[in-house]
Amino acid sequence: MWLSSSSVGRKFVMAITGAALVLFVTFHCLMNAIAICWPAAYNSICEFLGANWYALIASVGLAVLLIIHIIYAVMLTIQNRKARGNDRYLISKTPKGVEWSSQNMLVLGIVILAFLVVHMIQFWAKMQLQEIRGVHDVLPPAAGTLFIQEAFSKVWTPIVYIIGFVALWFHFNHGFWSMFQSCGWDNQVWIERLKKIACCWATIVVALFIAQAIVFTVNAHRNYYKTNEVLRQQYKEMIVPMFEKDFGPDAAMAISAAPFDQVKQMVKGALSQMDNPAARGYMQNEPNIDEKIETLKATEALLDYLDVEEEMAVELPGVPPSNQGAHPEHNH
Repeated sequence: MWLSSSSVGRKFVMAITGAALVLFVTFHCLMNAIAICWPAAYNSICEFLGANWYALIASVGLAVLLIIHIIYAVMLTIQNRKARGNDRYLISKTPKGVEWSSQNMLVLGIVILAFLVVHMIQFWAKMQLQEIRGVHDVLPPAAGTLFIQEAFSKVWTPIVYIIGFVALWFHFNHGFWSMFQSCGWDNQVWIERLKKIACCWATIVVALFIAQAIVFTVNAHRNYYKTNEVLRQQYKEMIVPMFEKDFGPDAAMAISAAPFDQVKQMVKGALSQMDNPAARGYMQNEPNIDEKIETLKATEALLDYLDVEEEMAVELPGVPPSNQGAHPEHNH
């Protein structure tokens, strides 16, 4: 097949996959901008994407495009080196008119790939992958701003990201106009125009990425994503469906209606009641008791992470009463 056996076919595949990746990078940049302008909306987008079928298809498609792009890049590099043979060792300087990035696209690609692995470990693996696995750690998978908090509170994160963005600028800038050239659009007038467009586009995207990394770092070190009241209310609403599933609508309504500073006491009180020997006897025939305890522990871990101050204790509907004070009625 000429797409894999010929040099022209390989360059064409590189151009098509590269164009798709350029569009994705631009979309990702705009999505990150929402995290700066409207963090709560960013979380809503993360929840909307999540592990839904359309997001999964898009993720698989993007991964396939990236893998194809990498494979064909390696194939073209090997092909070019074989074609030059020993002559490549005679070249000590970049030939006149040849961009530095043109001769180092594979190296730039490796740097970008390494950065991408770090990025996926910090975000995708803890968000969409966790939803796919059906596993929820301390942070809810839809709480994108908390993963920003976690990632950018580390000193090395902005350094790694900025290095990756600089490599992206060189790769993006050269790859953008060269993909048109590979597709046969090599008119000298238009190539010069495309080079200018590529430079502007790459500069805007990468400058926005770097600005976002700086803002995320500053906000993370201020604990903004933990303490902002709008976001804290949103995090609380993310745990409500778990309580509705395990404890029923009364418990979910209690969690949703209670001020944030009371929710921790409600959860801690419920866990304390479940540890009481008398309560354990009361609950021995309670359905899904293990799931209920796990929900309470996961919620407690999230609230501890957010460092919610303890105030007044409130009984949680759907949980056996404590031995002290008046006991509310429970529906089972």
